[in-house]
Amino acid sequence: MTRSLALASIVLLSASPAFAQMGGPPQKITLAQGITRAYDGVKRNLTEMAEKMPEADYGYKPHPDSRAFGQLFAHAANSMYGSCAALKGVANPNQGKNLEELLKTKAEFVKAINDAYAFCDDAVKGITDANVAEMVKQGQNEVARGSIVAGLTSHNNEMYGTGAAYMRAKGLVPPSTERTMAPRKPGQ
Repeated sequence: MTRSLALASIVLLSASPAFAQMGGPPQKITLAQGITRAYDGVKRNLTEMAEKMPEADYGYKPHPDSRAFGQLFAHAANSMYGSCAALKGVANPNQGKNLEELLKTKAEFVKAINDAYAFCDDAVKGITDANVAEMVKQGQNEVARGSIVAGLTSHNNEMYGTGAAYMRAKGLVPPSTERTMAPRKPGQ
């Protein structure tokens, strides 16, 4: 439980600056709300990134031992299916499929990340302050619901950060930076 709370705290703290910049009246953000907002934020970043990178760069690898850009999304999708199946208490619908090896085109990678988020959305949106610490079966372990979503969000943030470096190497601005910079006028 301590590990779950520590992981959730890290996710919330990393998301806190974004919350603080939103403006408006002060809010009380619960653990469940914070976890859900962090999930929504990385969902937006990953799905926009998947759309933004040109098809020709989906096979880009900065090093021969690295994943190709497209494989980052397949890897995230593979992980999401496993995590969200545990949250839902159902069999992993992606069991036995390695999307990193199966998918080849931008359209396939974009669909995979969107489908994985569609599979996860209702389970994540169903997290409340009453059930965030509820234990669910994940593999051989029992894990708090909130910890699963915090881990999934952290992992997807890692994939986004990796993808951002790939985009920069191709001369593109990652979506989150683009959104941050958009309201600024020259010289600011």
